[in-house]
Amino acid sequence: MELKSFEEMRGLLAKPEKPFRVVLAGADSAEMLQGVFRAQREGIVSPVLVAKKGRIPELLEELGLSDEPYTLIETEPGHNVSGAAIDVIRYGDGDILMRGNVLGHDFLAPVMDKATGLRDGERTMSHVSLATIPEYPKLLALADMAIIIHPDLSKKRAIIRNTVEALSALGYVTPKLALMSLVEKGTFRMQDTVEAQSLVYEQSRAPFVDAALWGPISYDLIISPEAARQKKYECPWTGGGFDAIIAPELTTANTLLKSWLIHAHSTVCGTVIGAQVPIAFTSRFATAEEAYLSLVFAAILAQNGKKK
Repeated sequence: MELKSFEEMRGLLAKPEKPFRVVLAGADSAEMLQGVFRAQREGIVSPVLVAKKGRIPELLEELGLSDEPYTLIETEPGHNVSGAAIDVIRYGDGDILMRGNVLGHDFLAPVMDKATGLRDGERTMSHVSLATIPEYPKLLALADMAIIIHPDLSKKRAIIRNTVEALSALGYVTPKLALMSLVEKGTFRMQDTVEAQSLVYEQSRAPFVDAALWGPISYDLIISPEAARQKKYECPWTGGGFDAIIAPELTTANTLLKSWLIHAHSTVCGTVIGAQVPIAFTSRFATAEEAYLSLVFAAILAQNGKKK
């Protein structure tokens, strides 16, 4: 199965018997609130709004949402709203965490705290985005643009596992992952190309994940069949067959995703995989639609976790 659109992704989510309790950290964002309350009207979630004191009632009034049901938790000045939201999850009153109007570091640092965060044992957390790209025939996943800055071979293996887990929850069977680099040949002057070769070799000899890996491979060859034709590059999935891109490091992934958003007018959603609960995580300048889709993505992961 391959998802051609976000409408198809939404169709995977069955209406839960009981709405998932989504805890929105930094709820003072119009777009995030609109996305969350849309999901509530569809019976997907029940919102718990966490924000600094005095910010939410007036904003909900402006948005015409003040009559919607919700739980409000207000924090005092100087308190980290993400920490308060995580406490709700840890006390058993939340099923999904969602990033709102909070800086990335301020949101993720409490999540990853070994003592009071949402770590799932020793498991590595990573971020998976889903995006529409003009002329690409289906949704394309990208990892990791939010958490692991310079992944070594072990962390890249974990990113691959998390990405495959997310795609499996979306119905993919043996998804095809491109290990992106600047070039398509291994060279010891570029460590990421060597690591890509190593991972592909390992997967061929002793598979560590139910997926097909290919790399190193440059971005143009992943996306463009014309580039593959001109370069005489032989790959069965170039130009539209790959389901996900694994970036060599965070800056590359983050820049690529923002380029899609700004220049290609892509629609993007994202979640953090590997925590105790799914975490809906997208840009602070995401649209209400993208906030909603990130929540749907997280709810599908929560739904899949309950089945397991």
